[in-house]
Amino acid sequence: MAADGSFHAGAAPGDVIKPDGVLIVGPHHAAPACQHSPKCGGCQLQHVDDVAYAAYVVARIADALKAQNLEGPDIRAPHLSPPRTRRRASLKAQKWGKQILLGFNEASSHRLVDIHDCAVLHPDLMGLVAPLRRLLGAMMGGRGQAEVQLTLLDQGVDVLLKDVTVEGMVAIEALNDFAAQHRLGRLSLDEGYGAEPRYVPEPATITLGGVAVPFPQGSFLQATADGETALVGAVREGVSEAYPVADLFCGLGTFALPLAANGAQVYAVEGARDALLALSGGARQAGIALTTEHRDLFRRPLTAAELAHFNAVVIDPPRAGAKEQVAELVRSSVPRIISVSCNPATFARDAAMLTAGGYALRWIQPVGQFRWSTHVELVGLFMRS
Repeated sequence: MAADGSFHAGAAPGDVIKPDGVLIVGPHHAAPACQHSPKCGGCQLQHVDDVAYAAYVVARIADALKAQNLEGPDIRAPHLSPPRTRRRASLKAQKWGKQILLGFNEASSHRLVDIHDCAVLHPDLMGLVAPLRRLLGAMMGGRGQAEVQLTLLDQGVDVLLKDVTVEGMVAIEALNDFAAQHRLGRLSLDEGYGAEPRYVPEPATITLGGVAVPFPQGSFLQATADGETALVGAVREGVSEAYPVADLFCGLGTFALPLAANGAQVYAVEGARDALLALSGGARQAGIALTTEHRDLFRRPLTAAELAHFNAVVIDPPRAGAKEQVAELVRSSVPRIISVSCNPATFARDAAMLTAGGYALRWIQPVGQFRWSTHVELVGLFMRS
């Protein structure tokens, strides 16, 4: 946005827009790292350098807090995940004549960008795009569109093909040959009735906090291993030695397992049964004592009385935040609350409730693991005043 309020797509802070509309690039304008930028909707900010991108990440959080009349917390320098480290992605496939297009949608459009390189995807994922294009050419038949979900697990890439049909022995053998040739960790199909594993040479796991946890199809996983490490480090700092700790919306145990690794008391709560069973099984196999509860924290949040047993609470809700659980935290006496969020707006809303209830927001650690996108993650520490 220029000083006169006009908006100029593709400009960076420090650029100059002449009266005739010509853009003169400034010190923070960068050459896009990907041949598909800016057409591809996977990234929006490849044209800015890391200094400007880091400032944007901080500003997203600061602006959200300001909208809730919250100013002054220590917002640290953001941690930015390196390019080509994204370990999960959902690609669209489309039949175009005799061709198969495979990639991401254009920004604000259903048009598909057929990617041949990607500056954010891990090489193990990008390396499968061309082979998958060939495989889908024989599988999609009369179907116009399909979806490909890729996740990098301990055993290799986990591939889920949705809205495709595999019929006959020849097609089944071709699918298995593809999986074996590319050393996939798992290959599943969803022909409209849910994911069905077709190739699983050994149990699919993801290592979290040094523990190999079974990975249910479609489970949540932090976008990059680098970003996960940064988030775990900030959570550990926030918890300090304040045990026992409750990990709410714990998922597969991204935070619960590292926190419990040294014998600390951790109580992990999650509403997704498959994820919680995977966490319990992985912890048990690794000999880690961990208490878990299957519980819908939106309908039945932990009460202030239940929270009184803990010296710290880690809360990592979905993008919508956790207003119901935060209301109980406000009424509690928990000394430390470590909030992990992927949405600065709902984080700020919940932060306003906590600060009004007597908590002080001490610091925020931003994490930009969705490189060159507008998505921002963060960890914030609240302490009783």
